[in-house]
Amino acid sequence: MSESLPPTFAAIDFETAHTERDSACALAVIRVEGGAVVAREVRLIQPPRRERWMFTDIHGIQLSDVASAPRFGELWPTFAPLLEGVAFVAAHNAGFDRGVLGASLERVGLEPPEAPFLCTVRLARRVFDIFPTKLPLVCEALRIPLQHHDPASDAEACAQIVIQAAAAGGRLEPTHAPLGAPRE
Repeated sequence: MSESLPPTFAAIDFETAHTERDSACALAVIRVEGGAVVAREVRLIQPPRRERWMFTDIHGIQLSDVASAPRFGELWPTFAPLLEGVAFVAAHNAGFDRGVLGASLERVGLEPPEAPFLCTVRLARRVFDIFPTKLPLVCEALRIPLQHHDPASDAEACAQIVIQAAAAGGRLEPTHAPLGAPRE
C-alpha cells in the first residue's frame, strides 16, 4: 500500500438533542478503505429523553423528525460493522463524538468498538497549520464541500480531512484511546 493512502478507518458524526451525552438524534458513519469511501450510513435516532429538545437551531432536526425513528440500541447493529477492523475512528472534535458514542452504548448495555479515535481538529492543526479549526474553516481551506451540522456531510468532511492529511504525508496518530480502555 502506498504511504500516501490512509489505513482503513471510519469517520463518525453525531448530532444531539440536548446537552446530555446520550441524547444522540442523528448519526453518520463513513468507512474508508484504500483512501476511498466504501460505505456510508446515516440515520435519525429517537433519543432516550425527548422532553429537553435544545439544538434544532444548530442542526435543524426537530422532535417531530425523530418521533418514529428507531432508538440507538436498535440502530447500532447497522453501524457496528462499519467500525470493524478499522485502525481508528475519525471525528472533528473527537472527544465529543467519542463521549456521545460511549454514553449511548453504555445506556443500552452494548460493547464499544475497540478502535482508538483520531481528532481531525488536531490533525488539521498539525498537518495543515490551520487555525482556527472549526469544521467549516478547515473545509474551506482544504476545498472540501460541507453542509455543516448535517451528520452525513460532517462525517464525509472528516474522512476527506484524513485522506488529504495522509496524501500530504501527515502522521495519522490516534489522539484518544478506545472506549472502555483503562485510563493511564
